[in-house]
Amino acid sequence: MHDTKPEITISFGPCLPIAAMGLLLSGCVGRQSALAPAGHDAEQISNLFWVMTAGASIIWALVLGTALAATLGLFKNPTRLTPNILIVGGGVVFPTVILGILLIFGLRLLPNWQSEPDRLQIHVHGEQWWWRVVYRAPDQIEPVISANEIHLPAGQAVEFVLTSADVIHSFWIPSIGGKLDMIPGRTTRLLLEATRPGVYRGVCAEYCGTSHAKMAFAVVVHEPKDFNAWLEDRTSDPNIGTDDPGRKIFLSSGCAACHRIRGLTEIGSVGPDLSHIGSRRTIGAGIAENTPKNLARWITDPAHMKPAVQMPAYRALPPEDIAAIARFLSNLN
Repeated sequence: MHDTKPEITISFGPCLPIAAMGLLLSGCVGRQSALAPAGHDAEQISNLFWVMTAGASIIWALVLGTALAATLGLFKNPTRLTPNILIVGGGVVFPTVILGILLIFGLRLLPNWQSEPDRLQIHVHGEQWWWRVVYRAPDQIEPVISANEIHLPAGQAVEFVLTSADVIHSFWIPSIGGKLDMIPGRTTRLLLEATRPGVYRGVCAEYCGTSHAKMAFAVVVHEPKDFNAWLEDRTSDPNIGTDDPGRKIFLSSGCAACHRIRGLTEIGSVGPDLSHIGSRRTIGAGIAENTPKNLARWITDPAHMKPAVQMPAYRALPPEDIAAIARFLSNLN
């Protein structure tokens, strides 16, 4: 009697094509996908992509089909003119017509707009490796200053005024619109209109140094009335407890030399504005969730979380002092 081991046969069968298709389609969804549009411009970009893909697929299929038919000898009784017809018709005329149609379709999508005085402007200043954000509404007495997070009203066109402090950055919110470079010494403008409320992700799309991959920002799209309420709230001072120990340590440790907090200190302009940092979703330009624990880690050793960041570490402060500053900042809503 002999022991027999059962043979195990693994057959992937149709699973591989299905898995491959799943991987491809997974890139078409999410809060940072240009093919899951939540803005007017992103819808046009998505439509252009699919039209271009269809056109390219038609050309590819016909060229490949013609080559395959010729290889298999499927052309019966060819004449002397047959090669010329295939070359001129299939290799010149047909691609030229299809590409011409695609070019006309794409040119129709080029923006045609002018700056309007009654339009909300959001000035975004790219720095290594974070975003300075300033809101200028027509009826505002003074601008609202923020950082690393952008809020938009749904259904309203917003003019972005883009500048850079150091190197070339590229401002891109894939789900809402196209990207545009931010060039030192120049001002570029981008008009975007978000169409669906939600939270999306923006990034820097131009390599700008060591922590380029860690230079992101959250984009929150509100209903118009909710956006107006949010903007009105940001024109007031945050809740600052006068007896908060973290407040005193923040001031005595020199943090105010780089960071502004509305109603507390107005001199800091080197680093991000911290006036309402407690309400932001992330810290460090999208690298971590905004929690007291993560704030304490950031204050202690920011370069560990974002290499080459220009903020100094505060490892010399006692842990209880760092925790007090983190709690103080978390309460700035």
